[in-house]
Amino acid sequence: MTMQTTTTAPQAPVAPAHGRLRPLGQEEVRITGGFWGDRQAVNGRNTLAHIESRLESEGWLGNFDRAAAGTLPEGRRGREFSDSEVYKYLEALAWEIGRTDDADLETRLRAVVSRVAAAQEADGYLNTMFGRPRQGPRWSDLEWGHELYCLGHLFQAAVARERTRPGADDGLLQVAVRAADLVCAEFGPGGRDAICGHAEVEVGLAELARATGEPRYLEQARLFVDRHGRGTLRDIEWGRKYFQDDVPVRDATALRGHAVRANYLAAGAADVAVDTGDAELLGALRGQWDRTVARRTYITGGQGSHHQDEAFGEDWELPADRAYSETCAGVGSIMFSWRLLLAGGDPRHADLIERTLYNVVATSPAPDGRAFFYANTLHQRVPGVPADGDATSPRASSSLRAPWFEVSCCPPNVARTLASLDAYLATADDDGVQLHQYAPASVRTTLPDGRVVAFDVATEYPASGRIRVTSSASSGAYGRVGAAAADAPWTLTLRVPSWARGARLRFAPANGGPAEEREVEPGAVEIRRAFGAGDIVELELPMTPRISSPDPRIDAIRGCVAIERGPEVYALESVDLATAGAADVADVVLAAGTRPSERDGRVWIDVMSVGADDSAATWPYAGGGAAPRGAASVSVPLVPYHEWAERGPSTMRVWIPAAT
Repeated sequence: MTMQTTTTAPQAPVAPAHGRLRPLGQEEVRITGGFWGDRQAVNGRNTLAHIESRLESEGWLGNFDRAAAGTLPEGRRGREFSDSEVYKYLEALAWEIGRTDDADLETRLRAVVSRVAAAQEADGYLNTMFGRPRQGPRWSDLEWGHELYCLGHLFQAAVARERTRPGADDGLLQVAVRAADLVCAEFGPGGRDAICGHAEVEVGLAELARATGEPRYLEQARLFVDRHGRGTLRDIEWGRKYFQDDVPVRDATALRGHAVRANYLAAGAADVAVDTGDAELLGALRGQWDRTVARRTYITGGQGSHHQDEAFGEDWELPADRAYSETCAGVGSIMFSWRLLLAGGDPRHADLIERTLYNVVATSPAPDGRAFFYANTLHQRVPGVPADGDATSPRASSSLRAPWFEVSCCPPNVARTLASLDAYLATADDDGVQLHQYAPASVRTTLPDGRVVAFDVATEYPASGRIRVTSSASSGAYGRVGAAAADAPWTLTLRVPSWARGARLRFAPANGGPAEEREVEPGAVEIRRAFGAGDIVELELPMTPRISSPDPRIDAIRGCVAIERGPEVYALESVDLATAGAADVADVVLAAGTRPSERDGRVWIDVMSVGADDSAATWPYAGGGAAPRGAASVSVPLVPYHEWAERGPSTMRVWIPAAT
């Protein structure tokens, strides 16, 4: 068994060996409130307990007990990948313990780890679905068995534990290392020339290599990445692109196939490219990201337009009413974009992360954190059906949020993302700190040459576009910095989102000197100086609601518009249409010439009723662009997309037809 622990990595999910930027971990950045602070609190207070309860009641945790007792396959419950949900839950616990130092969560983590460890076989194999009498042999169903996929999530859980509690004696890292050594023996040079049908082990191995210092794990991740596209998996009805086994990663021009698999593979490939110095591979991944964002991504940041195979469509294939936009694909997109951001510093990658966080990740959980969307449609044609709070729902179709699914990958994926979100806000380089996402936060770090950087962020974003950064001279509660040197300049970089035309940057020194103010363009804006305690840098982002029009090549929404405000996409719900004399979002269109406005804390638009004529004689086509019936327009409110379906069953649409 290999065991070389390195404890210098940040307390963060991603810790690349190289790159333009270094992520600041939980020990350096703390979200202190606001939009994301509230969601982290609900996640820690409600969601984690809810997930563990369902893992128990569904029998997915009990599978490990049966494996340890030698009674499998009798009584095994859940799909072939149910082990992975336990591992994602452990990862979420590890990040939440790192964030809050919660003693009860520590007890719960150790209890689950002991059950998992007891199920591991002597040679390191760990899976409750395969390998025992009357079960399929090990590695016998690489297309669908998910054995390596599950282990990838185990590795990520172990890395989270090692980074938040280095050297912990619970044994999780040791379990992961034994399993990783077996994977290298089975699938390394001279072993099985194969891949898993669901990418994930690549990410887990690369990060485990970083956490342990074991180069074999990175090499195994590289082998898996390079084996994709050689047709080693059996062909299926959706083609090998479903598994990303149709074209080598280096030759692909866009993400394709199953959207979660595609993003996980791209994230793992980015890890391999960065840590091996493979510029060709990294360049190919950047090109894939560019085309995928330009042609295969919803306005919400969601990805995946096919229900049947949970997959990307072709370029411009983005139907609103059939949007799959799986929550897990959004998480995978963030993983991929974050790695590219760290590698090159391009603020566009942070733009997509922000869009996906607010309009996919924040949309999935209910306000109480105990029900979730699996898919995230942009157009609900019929009112949803309230979910049974005790039942397990079929996955996929959007209705109303459900407490659990037969395939419940999304709840623990959201949980681990929210628990680790502090580590996605900021980065550092040799000369300063870059703030990529905006939330009330405390930032404390030391640059490589010893310069101290300490500041606090105050904002009500996204309700307000004002972000105030106040320099501090004290170390706060995080222990790694001392008094800031007044004569040591450093560079603060702030991201101006691509939608923020007309943003303004202001610097106000604490000593009463003259303030400086200027307009800044979208992208990265820098301010360099020897910051003193109390100095204020204030970024003002324009938050006026705006109308967004689709590329005309997106056939499904031609003639429609969407409303955005800041990073949030807005939706029209039928529950708000009473004043328009309509009961369904299908019965109204955006009034010609209307502009969205704000009042009473909400965004409003003017709509015109087109009626609901059920006459059999009605013909839905007319030459010359017929005007809608009904001359009067009525003002109706919209809701942020992440709040839709919180007031009961309704119809909903993001893309609203515009009157001709």
